[in-house]
Amino acid sequence: MLFRSDILSNGFDGTEAAVATMQVLSNLLAIGAKQLLGGKKAFVNFDHRLLRQNMHLAFPADSIVIELLETIVPTCDFLSLCRSIQQQGYSLALDDFTGQPELAPVAEIANVIKVDMRLSSREEQERLLQTYKPRGIHMLAEKVETYNEFEWARRMGYDLFQGYFFARPAVVQGRQISVVNATCLQLLREMQKADLDYRLLRELIRKDTSLTYQLLRYVNSALFARREKILSITRALGLLGEERIRRWVSLATLTALGTNKPSELVKLSLVRAHFCEKLAQLTGIGSPNDAFLLGMFSLLDALIDQSLDEALRSVELGEEIAGALLGIGREEDFLTRLYRLIGSFEQGNWDQVERLSRGWGISTAAIGQAYIDSAGWAEQVVHEARA
Repeated sequence: MLFRSDILSNGFDGTEAAVATMQVLSNLLAIGAKQLLGGKKAFVNFDHRLLRQNMHLAFPADSIVIELLETIVPTCDFLSLCRSIQQQGYSLALDDFTGQPELAPVAEIANVIKVDMRLSSREEQERLLQTYKPRGIHMLAEKVETYNEFEWARRMGYDLFQGYFFARPAVVQGRQISVVNATCLQLLREMQKADLDYRLLRELIRKDTSLTYQLLRYVNSALFARREKILSITRALGLLGEERIRRWVSLATLTALGTNKPSELVKLSLVRAHFCEKLAQLTGIGSPNDAFLLGMFSLLDALIDQSLDEALRSVELGEEIAGALLGIGREEDFLTRLYRLIGSFEQGNWDQVERLSRGWGISTAAIGQAYIDSAGWAEQVVHEARA
């Protein structure tokens, strides 16, 4: 696992080694070791400082091999640290070893020695194999680029192989979801269930001060005209009931997800949500709630910086909503047609708007009024959220 600064580059750009390793570890956590590694171990570069800071402990010992670069200085302190890390169950690999005398103390304790097929001669590669393999050290041939090189190394007795002969490196991007966003997405997943788990909802809301504040402010607003002030999350949820909880969660989480985004992004999501809901009500076809979610999640990828496919998996939306948003829904599905209609309306494709709406028996004037109402509603919601 190597650091690359962008998806177009397949070479190291000189980023400071410790920073590069931290980015690799961070992305490994974000994407998921299980998903990326498929049960295999990741070889990750570590320097003395990161090892001293115990950064390797972020991963189980059976998921990574700590790779020591040939630039290390094998002081007594460093060797002692390496032994203690091995006692914790981790494996150590020495990279680009060509028999350098100064690295011999590290080679003596390494679990894996990586021999570069391009930096050393066949004679040197064979000598290193005969010296270290009998000691129980796994020998890895790296920079293997041809079938002949692989066959030679395998025949000589090398245990592991790495190089372009097997595969070119694939650049994988990792984007971390903040704690707040993760809570919001979990809340949104809960909203897709037929029966709400009030205990779980309470625990999720308690994790975020902003959500707790918004809930209590909402339940104590003039909308409900309560004489006594509600100061309990449990009581607030009980008083709202399922339908209002679902709507509040949708609005509150959307606002939270868009905290560090342009306000227009959140506003457009709200406009689309209300617009879709109004059109579902006008047509009398499909669920207004599903239509609302369709519009609200149409910009989820931009809000959480993931592909739309990944973002929708995070929320676990229904098949018809996800199909419409991803452009793979069935032609006859109401939500697929509805999503095309709002897209055509936003782009000013009036012929398409008229064609889609004609089958539902609603006028383009009614559609225009629904959009105006939705824009006003979204403006009010965003204004209240900032208050």
